[in-house]
Amino acid sequence: MLNIAVLVSGGGTNLQALIDAQNRGEIPGGRIVCVVSSKVGVYALERAHAAGIPGEVVARKGLSPEEFDDSLTQMLQKYKVDLVVLAGFLSILGERMLETYQNRIINVHPSLIPSFCGSGYYGLKVHEAALERGVKVTGATVHFVNKIPDGGPIILQKAVEVQEGDTPEILQRRVMEQAEWKLLPQAVSLFCDGRLEVREDQRVTIHEGRRS
Repeated sequence: MLNIAVLVSGGGTNLQALIDAQNRGEIPGGRIVCVVSSKVGVYALERAHAAGIPGEVVARKGLSPEEFDDSLTQMLQKYKVDLVVLAGFLSILGERMLETYQNRIINVHPSLIPSFCGSGYYGLKVHEAALERGVKVTGATVHFVNKIPDGGPIILQKAVEVQEGDTPEILQRRVMEQAEWKLLPQAVSLFCDGRLEVREDQRVTIHEGRRS
């Protein structure tokens, strides 16, 4: 059974999707042992409390990037974390985190990478850009995290249709419901079952069946 930490900065809708999936028995190989927020007082911490999961705060404000990196790494090591899941976590991870948890940090991004990703593309900004460009299909991507923003090996993707009259808010909700909330628990389950392998070419192989 792997220990999972979920990192948040806001409302925690993707966290809730993970909690719900765990409660349904869809992540048999792991369990969420802590939720860590980069901000005080966010609703995601209330979701964690309601689920009986320890909630911690490592506040980004007032810390240097190095101090934040060290504090976050130490917090996760305290909980003996095996897998780190970014669920609306709006801080850039530092070198210590990336090295300590290489190929063990998963993020969900609300577009079909490589479209509308990288520096500056987060939250509603992604959906605003998609609508401005006039794309007919968008979606979500779950990927491993490396030093390049949204540049890590892709694990899963799911397409979502853009509809006439969509606003950024409406499109954001559809992408969450149809893609993010499905893909993220699925990817976490695959990882916890040992079915994900990052190859030398930085592509991800999904193996059939649980691996020891």
